[in-house]
Amino acid sequence: MDQIITDKYAIYNTDCMDILKQLPNESVHMSIYSPPFCGLYQYSSNPKDLSNCDSYEQFFEQYGFIVSEIARVTMPGRISAVHCMDVPKNGANVCGSRDFPGDIIRLHEKYDMEYTPRICIWKEPFAVRRRTMAKALAHCQIVDDSTQTNVAAADYLIPFRKKGENPIPVTHPDGLKDYAGEREIPYELMKYKDWKGKQIENRYSHWIWRHYASAFWDDIRLGHVLPFIESRDEEDERHVHPLQLDVIERAITLWSNPSETILTPFMGVGSEIYKAVDMGRKAIGAELKPSYFSQTVKNLVHLDAKKCEQLQLF
Repeated sequence: MDQIITDKYAIYNTDCMDILKQLPNESVHMSIYSPPFCGLYQYSSNPKDLSNCDSYEQFFEQYGFIVSEIARVTMPGRISAVHCMDVPKNGANVCGSRDFPGDIIRLHEKYDMEYTPRICIWKEPFAVRRRTMAKALAHCQIVDDSTQTNVAAADYLIPFRKKGENPIPVTHPDGLKDYAGEREIPYELMKYKDWKGKQIENRYSHWIWRHYASAFWDDIRLGHVLPFIESRDEEDERHVHPLQLDVIERAITLWSNPSETILTPFMGVGSEIYKAVDMGRKAIGAELKPSYFSQTVKNLVHLDAKKCEQLQLF
């Protein structure tokens, strides 16, 4: 329906399968995205929208076509990172849940994408309660019957590694230099920033790595997201919150080199595209919903303006 192609990114307002089919084998260095959370959100009335499947089983049948294409275009040994969470069986106000991440893992393993340990992203319970209005998270529920309570389900980032040997290692010869998260790096470690000596002595980078290597990311800035409110259509069931930029930055830092290609098949408002370009990568994204695509364009225009301003400062 629309497209913008530059030397830094290519974004398309279309079904992601239209784009995936055109990409050469093993041409993508990394992908990161949130698939539709089956049974939790309906994103549009478009019959091509994966969130409009008739059943949970049909969702995974259709999602399998996308995963197979991502596996085909991914370079051996490289990562496809999927952001997901457990989903309720019958709506947001019941306790019963489906192991959506587990089913995603089993699907990827069918296409030679090796499961590596999932990363748990903490969410503040009261904020989730306000956003979802789930009675199971309300204090009044423990007064009435606490067996019907629930927890603020964590998000997960699951990295899948394509089988095979990585032909281009992702290297950090000077260690990790920037930290994406709410926690502050201790002042006494600042003298090690940009450390040029032996990296075993780089306590600044070691501090960052200890946090990134944790299976529990508890200091992700949950509100650190791209603008998305304007992208909401009247038909939308509820607000859909974009993936936090801290999560994307950590993933891109760990699993790609500068100038490499990052793919996101469910682009939304362009969070992964924005962060990839901001970090010196190239990006490919597809989004079926026109209002989300339009918001992606606005966000990338803002990024271009920000970079021009930074250049002027120098």
